[in-house]
Amino acid sequence: MIQSIFTGFSTIFKDVLLALLPLFAVFSLFQFFWIKLPKKQYLNISKGFLFTFFGLVLFLQGVNIGFIPIGEYIGTTIGSTSYSWALIPIGFVLGFVVTFAEPAVRVLNIEVEKASSGHIRNEIMLYFLSIGVAISVALSMFKILKGISLWYFIIPGYILVFILTKFVDSTFVGIAFDSGGVATGPMTVTFISSLAVGFASVLEGRNPLVDGFGMISLVALTPTLSILILGVLYELKEKRRNEETNQES
Repeated sequence: MIQSIFTGFSTIFKDVLLALLPLFAVFSLFQFFWIKLPKKQYLNISKGFLFTFFGLVLFLQGVNIGFIPIGEYIGTTIGSTSYSWALIPIGFVLGFVVTFAEPAVRVLNIEVEKASSGHIRNEIMLYFLSIGVAISVALSMFKILKGISLWYFIIPGYILVFILTKFVDSTFVGIAFDSGGVATGPMTVTFISSLAVGFASVLEGRNPLVDGFGMISLVALTPTLSILILGVLYELKEKRRNEETNQES
C-alpha cells in the first residue's frame, strides 16, 4: 500500500524542483546584487520556498493518486446508472466546495482585499467565485448528458461578459478576468475534468475526448461573469450611497 501511494513520486519531485529552482535562483541573484534584504528576512523567504516546494510535491502526488481517480470513479459510477441526471446537482456542490478550497482563489481574494483597502471583501469574492464555478460544473454535466455543443454556452457567455464590462468599474474588469484564470487551478482542473471524462465515457453516444473536455473553458467563463455581476452590485450600492449623501446635504 505504501508503495502505491508513492507511485510516480520521483517524477513529480523532479518536475517541481525544475519549476521552482530557476525562480529561487533569480531571487537569490537579485538579493546578492540589488535587493540586499537583511539576512533574517532572506532566510525566512528561503524557508518559504522550501515549504512551497514540499507542499507542491505532496499536493501533486495527492492529486495523481487521489483526486483524479475519485473524480473518474464518481463520474463513471453515477453516469452508468438510470439517475445519471443526479450529476448535475452533485457537480454544482462539488464545484462549489473544490473552488472554496482552491489555494489560488484564496490568494487572489486576499490580494484584492489588501489592494482595495478592504472595500472588496475577501469572503464576498470567495462566495461569488465558488458559486460561479459551481454553475459552470452543473452546466458541463448538463451539456454532457444532453449532448449539447459547447458553443451554445461559450459564445452567449462571453457576449454577456463584454456587455457587463460597460456597466462596472475598470477595477472589477481586471479582477473578473483574472478570476477566470485563477478558478481553473490545480484542484478544480484535476477533480472536475476527471469527473467529466468519467461521466462522458459511460454515456451512450458520447465521446470522452469530445464531450469530456472543454468544460475548463466554462469554468474560466462563469467566475468572470460572477465577479462582473458583483461589480454591478457594488456600482448600484455606490450609486445609492451617493444619492443618500446628496439628499442629506
